[in-house]
Amino acid sequence: MGTQLRNDNVIASSNNNAPALIQYALRGLRSCWMPEIGRWSYIYHLDGRSNPSVSIPASDVFYSLNVLVGLARIAHYGKIHDFDLRAVFGRCATEILKHNTRIYAYGTALWASAELGLDLPGATSNAIVALAENKAGWSQFRAQDLGMLLAGAVKRAEREPGGGWADVARGLFSFLVDHFSCSSGLFYDAPRGWRRNFSSFATHTYLTLASYIYGEWSGDERAITLANHCTRKLIELQGPQGEWPWFFHTPSGRVVDFYEVYSVHQEGMAPAFLLHADFHGVQDARKALVRGFKWILGQNQLDRPMLWKKEGLICRSQVRRGELNRKYRRVGRAILKAINGTPAKLAAPTELELRLECRSYELGWILYSFGPRADFLELQQHSEFAS
Repeated sequence: MGTQLRNDNVIASSNNNAPALIQYALRGLRSCWMPEIGRWSYIYHLDGRSNPSVSIPASDVFYSLNVLVGLARIAHYGKIHDFDLRAVFGRCATEILKHNTRIYAYGTALWASAELGLDLPGATSNAIVALAENKAGWSQFRAQDLGMLLAGAVKRAEREPGGGWADVARGLFSFLVDHFSCSSGLFYDAPRGWRRNFSSFATHTYLTLASYIYGEWSGDERAITLANHCTRKLIELQGPQGEWPWFFHTPSGRVVDFYEVYSVHQEGMAPAFLLHADFHGVQDARKALVRGFKWILGQNQLDRPMLWKKEGLICRSQVRRGELNRKYRRVGRAILKAINGTPAKLAAPTELELRLECRSYELGWILYSFGPRADFLELQQHSEFAS
C-alpha cells in the first residue's frame, strides 16, 4: 500500500459541533433541495425570482452525486442533516441511465458508491464496467471524465481488494500519463484534437486530485510527482488576490484568460488537491489555499464577499461585464492570446459583474475538502459563516 494522506490528527471529533463553514454549506444544500424529485438543483438563481431553483435532469443528477461524495466526508459529525443519502444515491445512480448524462457522471457515481459504502444499481454498475473495459473508447474522454473515473476506481479498489477495480485504476492512470501529461506541468484537456491544448482550471483539478488519490493508494511515485508538478505550476499562475485563472494554454504553461473567476475553485476545488500537495511537501500550498479561499470572503477585485447568507449560498463567479452569455467571445480571446503570446491580465473592477446564481455541487466540494479537517479554523469558523 502506498503512503496515505492521513487526517487522523486533524479530523474533528463527532462530539463537537461542526464548524460554521460546514453548517453554512448544509444550510445552502437545504436551499437547493428539490423534494419533489429528491435531488439538489442545477441552478439556484440569486436575483430574487420567486422560483429560484432550476432543474436540468442530466446536470441535477451529476451535481447531486457530487454532493453525496462531499456529504460522505462529514459522517463523523453524526446526524447533522436530514438528507437520506441512501435514497438520494439510489435515485441518482439509476437516473444517469435515463438522461443524456456525461461520462464523468458515471465516474462520480462510482466514487460516491465507494465513499458511502453502497452498492450501485445493477444496470448502472454494468454501464460503468463497460466504460472501464472499453479501452478504445477512452480516446473520447475529456479530463473530467478521466479524473472522476480514476478517483472512483481507486476508491472502489480500496473497498474491494481483488475485485478488478485495481487493474482498472492502473490502466486509467497509464492512459493519463501517456495522453494528458505535458512538460509544462499543466494537463491537456483531451487525448487529441485542437481543443486538448486549451485547458481549464477544472481540467487541472480533476486530474491533479485523481493523481494524488491514485499515488497515495498505489505507491506509484510518478503520480505524486505529476500532481506536485501541476500544483506548483498553478500556484505560480495564481492571481495577486488569490484568483485561480479559468483558461490556460497547456503547451506553453500560460494563462490565456482569468475569467470567469469561479467561487467553487476558490473554496472547494483548489483546496481538494492543495491539501494533498501540502502533505507531499509542495511549498506554499497551504498559503495558496488560504489566499484563494479569502477571495470569496471579500478579498477580491470587487471588494465584496460572495456569500448570500440568508440562503447559505455562494455567488458563482465574477465575469467580464457583458459576457454572461458570450462564451465564444472568451474562447476567441483565449485563442488569440495563445497565438500571439500576449499575457492575460485582470480586468479593472469596473469592467466586472457577478453571475447571480449558485450551483449545488459547489457546496459539495466544500464538504469534501473541509469536512474531515479541523486545522483551518481561520476559514472554517470565520464570522462570515455565522448564522
